[in-house]
Amino acid sequence: MNGLVVVAVAAVVLTVGYVLYGRWLARTWGVDAEALTPARRMEDGKNFSPASCFTAFSHQFSSICGAGPVTGTIAAMMFGWLPVLLWVLVGGIFFGAVHDFGALYASVKNNGKSLAQLIEKYIGRTGRKLFLLFSWLFTIIVIAAFVDMVAGTFMTVTDASGAVDTAASYYGGTAGTISILFTFVAIAFGWVCRRFNLDGWRELLVGVVLFVAMFAIGMQFPVYLDKMGWFAVITVYLLFAAAMPIQVLKQPRDYLTSIMMLVMIGCAVVGIFVLALGGEAEMTAPMVADFGALAEGGSFVFPLLFVSVACGALSGFHSLVSTNTSSKQVRDERDMVVVGYGAMVLESFVGVLAIVFAAIMFTTMNTSGAGGALVGTPFQIFSQGVARGMTAFGVDGTLATVFMTMCVSALALTSVDAVARIGRLSFQEFFAQGNDALEDEQAELTGLPKVLSNTWVATVLTLALGLALAFGGYTNIWPLFGASNQLLGGMTMIMLAVFCKCTGRKGFMLYVPVVFLLCSTFTSLVQSTLGCITALQTSGMAVVATSGLQLVFAILLMVLGVIVAYNCLKEFFTKEAGSLPDEEPEWTELGRARCAHADTADTAADAAHAQA
Repeated sequence: MNGLVVVAVAAVVLTVGYVLYGRWLARTWGVDAEALTPARRMEDGKNFSPASCFTAFSHQFSSICGAGPVTGTIAAMMFGWLPVLLWVLVGGIFFGAVHDFGALYASVKNNGKSLAQLIEKYIGRTGRKLFLLFSWLFTIIVIAAFVDMVAGTFMTVTDASGAVDTAASYYGGTAGTISILFTFVAIAFGWVCRRFNLDGWRELLVGVVLFVAMFAIGMQFPVYLDKMGWFAVITVYLLFAAAMPIQVLKQPRDYLTSIMMLVMIGCAVVGIFVLALGGEAEMTAPMVADFGALAEGGSFVFPLLFVSVACGALSGFHSLVSTNTSSKQVRDERDMVVVGYGAMVLESFVGVLAIVFAAIMFTTMNTSGAGGALVGTPFQIFSQGVARGMTAFGVDGTLATVFMTMCVSALALTSVDAVARIGRLSFQEFFAQGNDALEDEQAELTGLPKVLSNTWVATVLTLALGLALAFGGYTNIWPLFGASNQLLGGMTMIMLAVFCKCTGRKGFMLYVPVVFLLCSTFTSLVQSTLGCITALQTSGMAVVATSGLQLVFAILLMVLGVIVAYNCLKEFFTKEAGSLPDEEPEWTELGRARCAHADTADTAADAAHAQA
């Protein structure tokens, strides 16, 4: 099969899915073009910060498009590329994008409440507490997996004498330098845009110039650190990214990252086109594997295929981004379908590109002929594939490899800073006494809860546990991440079904995803638990720090998942339709002042236009 044909068909399917199903969903639930969103009414200079459609989309896309669509899809190709491709397309359109848009929609209609706050409103306070514990544990798993991936990409390679092999370490060191620059440049970029009110093409132009400058400096001054050194650097970055106001670092960084990712997607598509013209785009990987032989080795297509693909088709983590951060930035309700549904569709397309490049690179990178496994991590496979395509249309090989190394690292890094922030917020929220998205809970607390819910303390505790788990390596953590991620998605879907019923909206499109996700995730968690027990029995104390800790997490996630799912289903069958309408709008003084100023400016502009 020619890779270009697969990419073209997938692009058409995903576009049609967005135009028809995504917009139908928005019309079915209802979008009010005249409504003032929480980002505008409740602007507070910390979390609520109205942004343009593209900026909000950039935040959502760069936060959710982490390692999942590359790592998950390529890892799942043990079952053949066709089953993975079908799940990415079907799952992306009917599962993942509905999940992401639904979570964003429910939050915007409820004054920017987080997913946990929505669960308290529609399910109950106990459900909220248990869910917050679940989501905090989940964010720790994500931090562990993604930090290990990024540090492993940046770290130095040593020769036989133990000295740094600068040639082999150049690409990782360069990408690491650019990542460090990204932090300071993003802060400066955000300040300049706010200070001089830059938007549209002017904002884009400044972003592109900074983007090119960072790459030029990074390629001249690579930083060479071992894995532990990069662990330390990434930890310091995450500490500030999780604790600082969102418009200071996270929002401008996501904007710059999105530019890079969109360029990457464009280069990948053009590269496949040029490779196809030269007859080099044939997908040589197996289309469908022998499921029976894989099952004998313990790899069952259900549930492993579906939990491994994760972010490429559906990710529960996305609901945390949609409700904790994106809903507080959407400036116009009409932007929700672009931000929520559109970002997921584009992520699914990244998953398709990963499948195609892995299948094209199979002949070059497999170990033992047609049935062998690919050599290298999914990141390396994807990077080398796109870099090959870029060199085919004239890009310098070194530049192409550096660019792709940085891109795949950014895929993980922009997700891990979002999840670190969400983990911190979830930990703080656990101690909250009320259920108001604007309430200053810290001021109401005393004693140990006040100390633990401090922004910096909560951030440090979250990162410390995540880094401790990271020493087990992302390959050991990934199955646990995939299962808990899908379980979180299933719980979000149940909550959305309750939300739709309570507010008198149609929710039938959520029922099949709920049943499928709960069945696949609990099956996978049971398998992960049994695997950890087997590892402990065979290796004993040698794996207590890895398999032992993973076993504790797996059991906790299963218990919490069962309790939360049970409470959600109970409320779904007992709540009366239309019993809880959308919340009345809340305001901050800053939001009221900004909206009043905007209304005055619009009135003056209308008057001037009428006179003209």
